[in-house]
Amino acid sequence: MAKRAKTQTAKKRRGSRGGALLRRGLRLLFLLVLLGLLWILSYSVIAPWRTPYMLAEAIRHRESVDYRWVPMERISPHLARAVVAAEDANFCRHWGFDLDAIRQAIAAGGSRGASTISQQTVKNAFLWHGRSWPRKALEALITPVVELTWSKRRILEVYLNVAEFDTGVFGAEAAARHYFGIGPEALSARQAAQLAAVLPAPKDRDAGNPGHFVRRRAAQIVDGAATIARDGRAACFEH
Repeated sequence: MAKRAKTQTAKKRRGSRGGALLRRGLRLLFLLVLLGLLWILSYSVIAPWRTPYMLAEAIRHRESVDYRWVPMERISPHLARAVVAAEDANFCRHWGFDLDAIRQAIAAGGSRGASTISQQTVKNAFLWHGRSWPRKALEALITPVVELTWSKRRILEVYLNVAEFDTGVFGAEAAARHYFGIGPEALSARQAAQLAAVLPAPKDRDAGNPGHFVRRRAAQIVDGAATIARDGRAACFEH
């Protein structure tokens, strides 16, 4: 009887320790989620100082990145429309995920991307780059939160400021001065389109001295930007 009682007592102690560890783990998870939400909400009103990807690039290249935040009012409307036309023409019409683009990407066998500007903003502002399921899962979790708590104009404003336009060159301000020697408010429709054309591969394309592909793609973007301005697909970030 005494041996059985000791065994039961030991089991209770182990169970108590296991319960305590579970409670601590849940508290830690709750704290991490809360801090993550506060981080996300903070960027709806304040400018990011640096992003994880910027810090990683600074370490990799052993030099500081070129990044200067500018408000949307100081960014040419040509650039805003060009980036949306190039990257996510239905930006104003979806809630973070473009289901039509996803279906088209699946039909194409994954040879084309389906990430929206909202998803790219989440990746650029909060996560790391590279193809991995953990990053995609976090991106899918965070994107709806951003869509619910930020305006569309704010999402695009953050994207235009943290997107990489050349190695170590981040945002509209740095890109406009790096490629054209002007401020982002002075970008022409053609210059804006050339910047938008390098976004999918900023380390391999040059907006200032564009090759044949970038020139051809920029011409398409100019037309696309004019189209979304006419049909109302730019309304959510221009007003």
